[in-house]
Formats: sequence, structure tokens, C-alpha cells
Amino acid sequence: MSLFRNIVLTAVVAGLLSGVLMTVMQSFSVVPLIIAAETYEHAGSNGAGHSHAAAPTASVPAPTAAEHDHAEEAWSPADGIERFTYTAAANALSAIGFALVAIAIAEALGGFGGWRGGLMFGIAGFLTVSLAPGLGLPPELPGMPVAELGPRQLWWIATAVCTALALGLLAYTRSALLAALAVVLLVAPHIIGAPLPPTHDTAVPIELHARFVNAVYATNLVFWAVLGALSGVIRERFRAGEAISTTSKELAVR
Repeated sequence: MSLFRNIVLTAVVAGLLSGVLMTVMQSFSVVPLIIAAETYEHAGSNGAGHSHAAAPTASVPAPTAAEHDHAEEAWSPADGIERFTYTAAANALSAIGFALVAIAIAEALGGFGGWRGGLMFGIAGFLTVSLAPGLGLPPELPGMPVAELGPRQLWWIATAVCTALALGLLAYTRSALLAALAVVLLVAPHIIGAPLPPTHDTAVPIELHARFVNAVYATNLVFWAVLGALSGVIRERFRAGEAISTTSKELAVR
């Protein structure tokens, strides 16, 4: 029970801190680009009668505009502190979930071993969840065309799973055959290719989209690095406490 409690506490602390950091970074780098793109989205919707939802992070693809009911406006938080609070809460919850998965995997493999091991896990998380899927499905700004939601989500999940397995094989095995399998897993989703939108026509300038993609990847890299390093540091502190507690119990029994 103590081990489970310490793992959960590690994930909560690391997730809250990295989630708030992610929100602050997005407020200065990602959100202004989304707001700028919305002007082109509104201009395009006035002429073409449609719009698209933004995907501010390289995560599971968001629904397309065709999958929304335009007859009624969806609720959204007001700009300012309300939007920041809701965004921070969503980022923190996501970070806690990611941290729980990373810690569970690390424990099964022998632990982080400190902040360096946690940092390596964080970078692996960035490669798995952000960079690899983003090569085929880069983050989209409002007003950009996207493929259907179902195929995009399926390709994203398959790419993330293949990348995670490949990184695990490369890091924890020494077999040349398994290394070759890892390479196949890394490239297979991209050879198959991500689902393409029905058209590439958009009013959003390519320069704006390029800046947005760079900002998303930069913030995600920092987020994952901080999440991993914090998880490694905090978990090792708890592990040291667990070792002292176990030693004390053994001495008491003797």
C-alpha cells in the first residue's frame, strides 16, 4: 500500500508542476498563434461556410468541423483567468496520467535511478506521444483542413504504440534481430502514411502554421523533460524513504 501511495503522490506532484508550466508556456507561445489563425478561420467560414477546430498540442486528433453541430454554440471558458484555469487543469490531469504510466513502466524495469533516468523517460514520452505522431499528423490551427476523426485517431494510436515498443526494444535489448524489428516498428506507420484531408486549401498562411508547429513541439519537449525529471527525483526520494522504513522494520523484528 505504501508503494502504491508513493507512486500516486509522485505522479500528482510531478503532473501538477509540469502541467502548470505547460500552461504558462502555451499562453506565451501557442495561444497567440491560435488567436491569429482564428481571423483567417472566420474569413474562410464566411466565404466557404465551414470552420475547423484547433489542436494546440500534438495529441490525439480533435474532431473536424464537419463533426460538430454548428446549429448551437458549444460552451467555452471566457478569455483570461477562466481559460487559463481550465487549460491548467486539463494539462495537469493529462500530466498526472502520463506520469502514472511512465512510473509504472519504470518500476517494472527497475526504477528511474534518479533525475537522469527520469529525463530519458520524459524524452521517450515526447518522441512517442508528440514527435512521432506529429510527423504524419502535425498540429493544426483553426481553419485548416483535416481528415476524418476515426482514421486519424487509429493512425495516431498505432504510431504511438509502435514508437513506444521500438524505443523499449532499442533501450533494453541487445539483440540485432530485435533492433531490426524496432527500426521496422519506427518506420512502418510512416510508410503506410497518415490519413490525408480531402483538400489542402486553407487561408492560414504557411508561415503561421510553421511557427505554430515549432511552438507546439518546443513546449511539449520542455513539458515532457520536466515531467520525467521531476518524476525521477521525487520517486527516488520516496524510494529512499521506503528503504529506511523497511530497514527499521527488519531491525525491530530482530
